[in-house]
Amino acid sequence: MKKVGIVMGSDSDLPIIKKATDMLTTLGIPFEVHVYSAHRTPEQARDFSVNARKNGFGVIIAAAGMAAHLAGAVAANTTLPVIGIPCKGPVLDGMDALLATVQMPTGIPVATVAINGGANAALLAAQILAVEDKELAEKLDAKRASDAASVLEKDAEIMTRL
Repeated sequence: MKKVGIVMGSDSDLPIIKKATDMLTTLGIPFEVHVYSAHRTPEQARDFSVNARKNGFGVIIAAAGMAAHLAGAVAANTTLPVIGIPCKGPVLDGMDALLATVQMPTGIPVATVAINGGANAALLAAQILAVEDKELAEKLDAKRASDAASVLEKDAEIMTRL
């Protein structure tokens, strides 16, 4: 199975990345996590991106706040799918990161999840990998069924209370 590469612009993004790594672990997907800044360590971010395919990655998750150029910088240097997680910052509640992540120029796509959407980034990465992995696709189907059953249990509980 291909690995998921995860890069974050700062270690302050770790709580959001933890949601992603927890989900990947639950699904049995191998991953690797790094802190690379699009601005402070551009060479390392570029090297990671350029070599990601040959290093066994199938998709990359990039999390950053504020200017949030990391996902775009990664995507500019690989043709692997890149999923951006805009992280909430201290000034604009993550709207700056959301816009910076989602507004990519034609030819350099970045799939973007919600602000602080670590779990959904991991699920999207899993869905991408599952295109060629039947076992992983079955795990995702089972998770969806479990999630639906949980909602229906809560529905039944509410109906008995009201």
